[in-house]
Amino acid sequence: MSVKRTTHSHQLAVLAAIVVFVALLHPATIAAQTKVSPEVAPSAQVVDTEEQRIQDLVIANHILADQGVLDGFGHVSVRSLKNPSHYYIARRQAPALVTREDIIEFDENSQPVDPKGPTSYSERYIHGEIYRLRPDVQAVIHSHSPAVIPFGVTNVPLRPIMHMAGFLPQTTPIFEIRKVAGDDNGILVTNAKLGAALAAALGNSSVVLMRGHGIAVVAASVRDVVFRGVYTQEDAQIEAEALRLGQPIFLNAMEAARVDAANQATMLKAWDLWDAQARAHALPSPKP
Repeated sequence: MSVKRTTHSHQLAVLAAIVVFVALLHPATIAAQTKVSPEVAPSAQVVDTEEQRIQDLVIANHILADQGVLDGFGHVSVRSLKNPSHYYIARRQAPALVTREDIIEFDENSQPVDPKGPTSYSERYIHGEIYRLRPDVQAVIHSHSPAVIPFGVTNVPLRPIMHMAGFLPQTTPIFEIRKVAGDDNGILVTNAKLGAALAAALGNSSVVLMRGHGIAVVAASVRDVVFRGVYTQEDAQIEAEALRLGQPIFLNAMEAARVDAANQATMLKAWDLWDAQARAHALPSPKP
């Protein structure tokens, strides 16, 4: 009798364990046990809203500075979702130090919506005129990357040489400001006329070189343009190294298109990593 009672108790214990195990496998239970940091949300959970674009813009400034694409100069912007003729960009501030409070909204003529607000970058026309000409573009970077500038001042074209840069055209276009402003120019794109000429030089490309100045990079989102900004710089570095060894073999148009499509599906994990790295290396806020 004692043996039967013990066996029955053992069976009940096993049954209870199975019930608990099955309950733990239920999606609702798993979701309740999964904790997501409020500071670094996985990219897959992000919904495109006006505020999310602005938050991403702040993070983009920090990532691009941390990755060495921007330094104390250069800037990144995002198109407004609620008013697509407008865009957001930071006030005149070093990218690594940009906060949510530094973000300014500009209209279709690159004039601040709040005329009493802080001063922004003089070269904001790069962004405004690209948005005007390219409705597909949702984010723009302007940088002075030393790795890229040599390809705008020589007869060596910047081309896709690595699989992470399939977005680059077979030959990256160059904006020559002398064609618009003459020999006596200030190099900088500080008005709508120069911005429009730059946008025209960009054409349907993802990147345009600016002779003796830097580059402009465009994409369909802030996260995408950050990816392109980082890997444009890396592609330029690799191409320069390859040229020292001999004649490089570049990606052809078909290879570039295929790897670009593959990267689009997985690039957001890079954003999450770069975001975490930028937070770890964050500088203290400047004193007012």
